[in-house]
Amino acid sequence: MTADARDLARWSETLAGIARTGMAFTENLYERERYEEVLHVAGDIKVAARALEDGEATAREIDHFVGEWMESIGEGVPGYVTPKTAVGAIVGNEAGEILLVQRKDSGVWLYPTGWADIGYSPAEVAAKEVHEETGIECTIDRLMGVVDGQRMGFSRFGMYMLLFKCTATGGELTPHPLETGDVGWFARDALPEATAGAAWWGPMAFAAIDGELSEATFDDVRPHVWRT
Repeated sequence: MTADARDLARWSETLAGIARTGMAFTENLYERERYEEVLHVAGDIKVAARALEDGEATAREIDHFVGEWMESIGEGVPGYVTPKTAVGAIVGNEAGEILLVQRKDSGVWLYPTGWADIGYSPAEVAAKEVHEETGIECTIDRLMGVVDGQRMGFSRFGMYMLLFKCTATGGELTPHPLETGDVGWFARDALPEATAGAAWWGPMAFAAIDGELSEATFDDVRPHVWRT
């Protein structure tokens, strides 16, 4: 069995989640000490993952990761660590183009996305994010799939994305002044060079925009979850 950086990152976040959840529910000092020790082990693993990717790592990074994890510990059910939920929107127009957003911080292009907000349904979040980030109004047509972010290489923490197919109904392209560098409509053969992950979501997205119907996708159950 050979582990790569993605495996190590997933194992690290899983151990850290178990430890933080344990600390949220226990009042036993001995158990809290053991869970904190597990957090340090998780920090070691995460730094090892960084070293595989970047070629270097420091002990200071371990303290940084452990400190972040310790600060996020709650009590009882609110402290039960689960993946964060993001919502993405594949928005098409009458010309068969897709709506993309350029992130101001990184310059990377992607379909509109945002973290799920309390008080909104996932579909409402999708419509809200599209309008806030691009100025475009849309209807929500269907759920396209549920994506495990860690399987797609997102290794900062556990994350699921709910991806919706949407249709533009109005509005004008207006980038969000703080989050969005630019917005635009793009044909399948004219995506910006710095478009993230289009190799895997592009064919599915444009098939949906063309009107092809398909069942919502999800990640298959692995025969051995913790083996590479």
